[in-house]
Amino acid sequence: MIEVYIDGASAGNPGPSGAGIFINANGEVFRYSIPLGEMTNNEAEYHAFIKGLEICLEKNFKTVSFRTDSELVNNGVEKEFVKNRVYAPLLEKALQLAGQFDLFFMKWIPSSTNKMADELARKAIRSNPAKRMDSE
Repeated sequence: MIEVYIDGASAGNPGPSGAGIFINANGEVFRYSIPLGEMTNNEAEYHAFIKGLEICLEKNFKTVSFRTDSELVNNGVEKEFVKNRVYAPLLEKALQLAGQFDLFFMKWIPSSTNKMADELARKAIRSNPAKRMDSE
């Protein structure tokens, strides 16, 4: 079983954001820090999930177990529903991608056990292009 740890982070809410994805594929490790541009922390969490799913599909993984410290994402996946309409299209896309695996699992974990994905997400924030400040 492939273990995938995901985290989204924002410097501000909204602010520069990043996705951190840490994959343990039977001893082979993959690390991703993906800058996401400006968005809220919750949007970053969903985008980290979607990016993780896309990476796993590209790698042709068939059985995956995702771990997240985002209760919003975990509950959305479990219930296949989110109250906030902003997240509905993100959840819909994630569920469509998750349905392409032979086996898909999602588990909530405390942030203290998701440190690698968190570090990767914070690194991604710093990789966002700097905003240009035009002088007036």
